[in-house]
Amino acid sequence: MTIFNPWVILSVLIAVLSSFGAGYYKGSDDEKAEQQAEIALLNQKSRETEQRLIQDAFDATMKLKKAQANAQSLSKKRNADIDSGALKLRIPVQAADCPTLSATADPTSPTGDSIQTTAELDREVAKSIVAITDQGDANTRQLNACIDAYNDVYKTLKGQK
Repeated sequence: MTIFNPWVILSVLIAVLSSFGAGYYKGSDDEKAEQQAEIALLNQKSRETEQRLIQDAFDATMKLKKAQANAQSLSKKRNADIDSGALKLRIPVQAADCPTLSATADPTSPTGDSIQTTAELDREVAKSIVAITDQGDANTRQLNACIDAYNDVYKTLKGQK
């Protein structure tokens, strides 16, 4: 039996190809297992990030609700003060121009009017005006909460939080 025998060459060739095939098969199984482990790790990190984002959104919602409740209680107290007369809204009005010429006018008095003429608003009108400002404040709080939530999500997803 010589090395140039076709059966020997065929046997060596089959052995080499079989070893390469077995290595390829085992390597692909190992790679598949590594990929599955990496996918599981990435899924776990995603779940943790998702839970953090949910908690941040919940915290922001609770913070907004608390701020809105505080503002509403202040608004109710202010409306009660307006109703009772403890708080009065006044607006400046232009004084009537009634030129009076009196010979007894004090020449040392200032030429400008130092006392501002005001008018008191009706209680319902005052509450309506204050309600408009309250709604603007509520909208501003809500917008700021949205901006804060966006920034929190951005920081969390960028890995800064």
